[in-house]
Amino acid sequence: MNYKILIADDDTELVKMLRTFFELRNYTVIIAPDGSETLKMIERKPDIILLDINMPKADGIEVCQRIRDKVSCPILFLTARADEQDRVNGLMSGGDDYILKPFSLKELEARIIAHLKREERRQKKSTYRFQGDLSIDYSAKTVQINGQDIEPTKLEYSIIEFLSMNPGIVYDKERIYEKVCGYDGDGDSRVITELIRRIRKKIQKYTDTEYIETVWGMGYRWGK
Repeated sequence: MNYKILIADDDTELVKMLRTFFELRNYTVIIAPDGSETLKMIERKPDIILLDINMPKADGIEVCQRIRDKVSCPILFLTARADEQDRVNGLMSGGDDYILKPFSLKELEARIIAHLKREERRQKKSTYRFQGDLSIDYSAKTVQINGQDIEPTKLEYSIIEFLSMNPGIVYDKERIYEKVCGYDGDGDSRVITELIRRIRKKIQKYTDTEYIETVWGMGYRWGK
């Protein structure tokens, strides 16, 4: 997954180093040089925020306090302040972690990955989709129509999950295949056509609603 990371820090050399490091690892990097710009960049909906405490135009503590109730993504403080009270202030303001400068890039990345994975697990545990007669439990990985489990196979469920979590967006067979089978998956993207046919057949046992729509010449999408 291509994560979006917001780096809020006025140290231009550090930001340059972090940007290069994370872009090489396929992160989308957003930069904010001060507190005011950080507040604006929140609109870009980052998956994780690296937040310096000592910034002009609103320090990191103030920024965290202002955005914490509005964003659920992890916030990691990057700072040279080593005092225990500073760490307490950072965590009490809503931060999820506190990393002292200078730091190891490998350790920083490991912490970021741990927070991102934890956030994904948290979201999946609390995420359901109810649409007409259909309900999807993303934690239990079950799909029901009027309370009846349609019993999808592992690959069938992966297609349902991917499309239903991105409703209205058209994906071609190659993109769906890449998502559910991976780059190294054995087989042919044409298998997606057969898997979707089977999904539709299982759903049609209980309802006439067409949840997976064919967009001719383009691919498939989950109907809104």
